Amino acid sequence: MKTAKDIALTGVYTALLIGAQVALSALSGIEVVTVLLLSFCYCFGIARGLAVANSFSLLRCLVFGFFPSVLILYLVYYNIFAVVSGLLGRKFKGEVKAKELAFTLFAAVLMTVFFTVLDDIITPLYYGYTVKEAKAYAVASVAAVIPQTVCVIITVTAVFPVLCNVFRRNFTSRLLR
Repeated sequence: MKTAKDIALTGVYTALLIGAQVALSALSGIEVVTVLLLSFCYCFGIARGLAVANSFSLLRCLVFGFFPSVLILYLVYYNIFAVVSGLLGRKFKGEVKAKELAFTLFAAVLMTVFFTVLDDIITPLYYGYTVKEAKAYAVASVAAVIPQTVCVIITVTAVFPVLCNVFRRNFTSRLLR
């Protein structure tokens, strides 16, 4: 973080992510954190993305409670997510045309599935599940990952290009990338 604007941007975007998660928390499988953080990291880069990802992962505990396995999952996953999203933005120079959208959508879907796989590893390890319990946990998680993946396909296709366009039009080139 180099300036007060960077810190303010991180704080406001972290609040947006937490607010969005709270607003949609009652709806299973519906989430917009993926498209919001993806757009942010894609346009603002890895460093700012990591700051938002870590702030979000830590501060959401104030709303949803402190669950160590969830905190570990979020800190691992969202840091990887920020790097992948930031690298995509760097590779495509922040542009969002058909090819870039298709590639980014594919990456977002893979990352959504990766979140569930990572959860299926971290949670059983943390709580000491038996192999049978871990398998049951993984099977049960399929019911959550299917609607989440569909939601990611819809939101990234519809919202990602719009958010990137908003960022390009409303933020100085110094803040972008």
